[in-house]
Amino acid sequence: MIYVDSSVALAHLLAENRSPSDFFWLGNLISSWLLEYEVLTRLHARKLERSHGELARELIGRMALVELAPAVLARAAEPFALAVRTLHALHLASIEFLRASGQSIELATYDQRMLAAARTLAIKEAAI
Repeated sequence: MIYVDSSVALAHLLAENRSPSDFFWLGNLISSWLLEYEVLTRLHARKLERSHGELARELIGRMALVELAPAVLARAAEPFALAVRTLHALHLASIEFLRASGQSIELATYDQRMLAAARTLAIKEAAI
């Protein structure tokens, strides 16, 4: 299963040069409900809700979404090996929650800080 962070979703939606292939989006994808808020907030900030909002909702709708359950929030409030931003902590805590339930998870991200923190937790990087 591949955990998708907002950098990958936004790269796809905004047609950046580093976007995954169309085949990637057919895979077994998961993220946190946080992804929806991050993506829509960025689209609103760029005034792209009308042109990209429906596509964003369709993209997010293809993924399983993890709730920000108390266990996830509790883990996000604990220290990580590297200093992380709040949203990174929530995503990483979501991945750890999934792994604790027996899921095999790889992380799809273009964010180098997120990737560095994930590596300290032995989270594998997805090929994108």
